[in-house]
Amino acid sequence: MKREHVAINELTEGVIWKQLLIFFFPILLGTFFQQLYNTADTVIVGQFVGKEALAAVGATSQPIQLLVGFFVGLSSGATVIISQFYGAKNQQDTGKAIHTAVALSLIGGLLFMGIGLGFSGPLLRAMKTPADCYDSALLYIRIYFLGMIPTFLYNMGTGILRALGDSKSPMYILIACCIVNILLDLLFVPVLEMGIFGAALATVLSQLISAVLVMVEMVRKKSLFSFRFRDLSLTPRLLKRILMIGFPAGLQSATYSISNLIVQSSVNSFGTDMVAAWAAFAKMDAIFWMISGAFGIAITTFVGQNFGAKKYDRIKKSVRISLGMEASAAVFVSFLFFFGGTAILRIFTNDDGVLACGSQLIHLLTPFYITFICVEIFSGAIRGVGEALYPMLVTVFGVCLLRIAWLLLILPLHHTIGMVAACYPITWSTTSIIFLIYYLRGNWLKRGIASS
Repeated sequence: MKREHVAINELTEGVIWKQLLIFFFPILLGTFFQQLYNTADTVIVGQFVGKEALAAVGATSQPIQLLVGFFVGLSSGATVIISQFYGAKNQQDTGKAIHTAVALSLIGGLLFMGIGLGFSGPLLRAMKTPADCYDSALLYIRIYFLGMIPTFLYNMGTGILRALGDSKSPMYILIACCIVNILLDLLFVPVLEMGIFGAALATVLSQLISAVLVMVEMVRKKSLFSFRFRDLSLTPRLLKRILMIGFPAGLQSATYSISNLIVQSSVNSFGTDMVAAWAAFAKMDAIFWMISGAFGIAITTFVGQNFGAKKYDRIKKSVRISLGMEASAAVFVSFLFFFGGTAILRIFTNDDGVLACGSQLIHLLTPFYITFICVEIFSGAIRGVGEALYPMLVTVFGVCLLRIAWLLLILPLHHTIGMVAACYPITWSTTSIIFLIYYLRGNWLKRGIASS
């Protein structure tokens, strides 16, 4: 029986700033719980196991982000294609793209699980992970990589739901799984005394639950766009379009992570206290990045749907509005962290040495968040029209290669944590200026129209 089409949420009508915020806040709240989900391991391990275990969790964050981030970038190709089909009311291709995307996540999860398990040891050694936390870091990361398939299914599933304008279901799923993760962490680590193994196991089990819930939600929706297991397949022409947009985005994320791996290696050279402080600060710092990322997801989906509907003026207005909103958020978070960040760090550790290092990092980095906003908004908007190559090239050069050059050429001349931290605002500012110039020229929209 043919199912009646039920619109989930069309972003092609209504007041732009209201539509953006209605779509943005569930993403932000969901991302907050995702960060809380990821932070639970750090807090509980830091408080109940010790700073070596805290450093071990911190040392694994960039290798994990390298592989997961690549696939999330890859899945953004599906989000863009599906949102464009949905905005254009192309029901047949929307359904085929959904099933192709899910099949891709299953294949990708299996492949990346093997890569992660095989190369995690050499990667941790190449990053100069301190000897007193190497074994714990290796155990944590290998258990984490066993959960790649549910992790990829969850990320692809939420991308599909958001492409259709549903940002609430992913939020509800994340809230539920965050609670489960925290409860399992508390059970496995302080109660059963399973240490870092228990923290990793709690994370994997929570990821499995989130994948099941997102698939249930996709099956449950009674519309043409609901997922049906019998229709699971790879449609070659749609897979090609997904990869043409998603692969540059994935490569961009991977090179971003590679540059951060080099940063992590530089931080590791300053000892366990600084590594632990960097891990704790990264969890606090993620509050800004989840806000920025939520704006990026919102503008990509908004632009994708309106591009499919050929409402180009609405696209440009949404970019200006998003820039203003993210700039306001950046100033607020910078002020909050600069003056209250040390107190926030005490959530993760009470070690005086770690707190001193963390306070230094706060004052070096948090005032410069606003220099990044053009990167997030412009790259998201440009990708939303299907132009993925240029954002990748700009980010790889402006952020990644410049950051690596700074660490390899400038840092040895003055080996301090301040010089490590300086690579962030320098590369953010440079990349923002390049994106601004390209956006104002308008070639991104012309290319998107020509290829549609």
